[in-house]
Amino acid sequence: MNKKEIIKKTISFARKKLENGESGHDWQHTERVQKMALKLAKEETADMFVVEMSALLHDVFDHKFFDEKLAQEKIKEFLEQFKLDKNIESHIESIVANISFKGAKVKNKISTLEGKIAQDADRLDAIGAIGIARVFSYGAHADRPFYDPKIKPVSHTSPEKYKNAKSTSINHFYEKLLLLKNRMNTKTAKRIAKNRHEFMKKYLKQFFDEWEGKK
Repeated sequence: MNKKEIIKKTISFARKKLENGESGHDWQHTERVQKMALKLAKEETADMFVVEMSALLHDVFDHKFFDEKLAQEKIKEFLEQFKLDKNIESHIESIVANISFKGAKVKNKISTLEGKIAQDADRLDAIGAIGIARVFSYGAHADRPFYDPKIKPVSHTSPEKYKNAKSTSINHFYEKLLLLKNRMNTKTAKRIAKNRHEFMKKYLKQFFDEWEGKK
């Protein structure tokens, strides 16, 4: 099976798994990440196949919804059918396992250019106008209040604390989204992130002005 056929089969697999997912982590999110990852890969001169496969698979068994060990086993099982070079297979598996943000004080384990690109593409979709929409979509899914002045943002020190935190959608901006501009890996992503970051800051100012009855 050639790479185009593998990509086609992976798209079909991801679409089927994610088409009825929570709208912040559904097929449309993955498709946006795929497109951005390819854009970044082209500009940064990376392995397009590894980047695209990682982008397509990054949320199929997302750690927020699945046991992490089981998710890794499922990804490995899916990739094994293609009989890829073992280095390529393990590269994709490693990216998918480590792509997600897991807390403000949790070390990023992504080290390869392809991994950094896939991660940047995912993080870019978490900020800006779409990022704001996704925050409130997931917040509703998780039954979180969108804001409570009594609940303060936290810099999580472990993936477990980040995953299990009982917070608010507005706090998520401070616990993750506003941190991402300075945590982009590639020059291209850093450039794109600037505008999206500023948009979120303007949104939050408007939000708090309205909350306090100033506007």
